Amino acid sequence: MTQTSDNVTWLTQAAYDQLKAELEYLSGPARGEISAKIAAAREEGDLRENGGYHAAKEEQGKQELRVRQLTQLLEHAKVGEAPPDDGVVEPGMVVTIAFDGDDDDPLTFLLASREYASAEIDTYSPQSPLGEGVNGKKVGEQAEYELPNGKMAKVKILGAKPYAS
Repeated sequence: MTQTSDNVTWLTQAAYDQLKAELEYLSGPARGEISAKIAAAREEGDLRENGGYHAAKEEQGKQELRVRQLTQLLEHAKVGEAPPDDGVVEPGMVVTIAFDGDDDDPLTFLLASREYASAEIDTYSPQSPLGEGVNGKKVGEQAEYELPNGKMAKVKILGAKPYAS
């Protein structure tokens, strides 16, 4: 998944289906489950001192926030094919870089929206300094980006392949 500047998010069909299934669960069965937790906690009595009630209400708030995030994301999603395997870095690609010519310690990450992050691979947003620096570069090229301390960092693009979820 990738974010573009006009609030459109590019998603593979698999990513779209996964996020839609999560939204359907949170909007349906999960709402019933949290309502049951709140009702059960309410029956315990004094709500001011009821930790279970407050925890359930907090969980409900987080769940409703996620429903709103997913709804907005899916409304603006563009479902399509993975980017071409042409060696050009772009959102939806697994990118391997080397810092300052240190080819012995490369960093591999997915250039995509945080919504697509997983435990399998680090994810960097196309809007992050590193993401902006490498986006559009070809394998073998150098890229430069600004660090949080204001200094510039250079990386070499070692690889760029479409992400296979």
